Amino acid sequence: MRSAMTLPVDPARYSAFLVAMFVMALTPGPANLFAIATGMQKGKGAALLGVAGMNTATLVWFACSALGLGALVIAFPKAFHLLALAGAAYLVWLGFKSIRAGIQDKGGEGEGAHRTFRMSRSAFRDGFAVQIANPKILLFFGAVLPPFIDVHRPLAPQLLMFAAATIGMDLISMSSYGLGGAALASRMNEPGFRKGFAIVVGVLLITAAGLIVSRG
Repeated sequence: MRSAMTLPVDPARYSAFLVAMFVMALTPGPANLFAIATGMQKGKGAALLGVAGMNTATLVWFACSALGLGALVIAFPKAFHLLALAGAAYLVWLGFKSIRAGIQDKGGEGEGAHRTFRMSRSAFRDGFAVQIANPKILLFFGAVLPPFIDVHRPLAPQLLMFAAATIGMDLISMSSYGLGGAALASRMNEPGFRKGFAIVVGVLLITAAGLIVSRG
């Protein structure tokens, strides 16, 4: 019993957390929809950069939680609501850009294939913006995570283990969604296919924005 107390987290609680996190990671939401859209539009590299950006935002939230800032967000939900609206507006803007690009596509060969590194770099920034304003994060830190925290153990080691599980599962889930979308991007040299997909990507991004607003 004494050796069990030396563990950073209670094994039973951690096992239950892994189950809850597995369900949350697989559930389609703004982050996974964004991963699909990025993979479809920009290819594998950009999809993985977008996933990196989203998980960097998750790490920021864990750091805020460790510093007690997460409690401030929960205490002042209107501030987070404004952040969520800003994130949704950004996704709508990206979505309309994609739809406009699809409509204006002249059908030139190769224009819509894997874009330049300039576009891939923005995927990290876009992913970070999506996840930092994702209401699923507030739900996670406000309702899902607290019951698994053991107040009789040091907080920092527990947060590290919970963060490792969260980031690990999100990496697998988001990357799978993103690479699935990227698998379709191989056909982006076909003008008709590219045009339709640009519109589908836009719809996915706007749908993700709608989820942010409805859950925020």
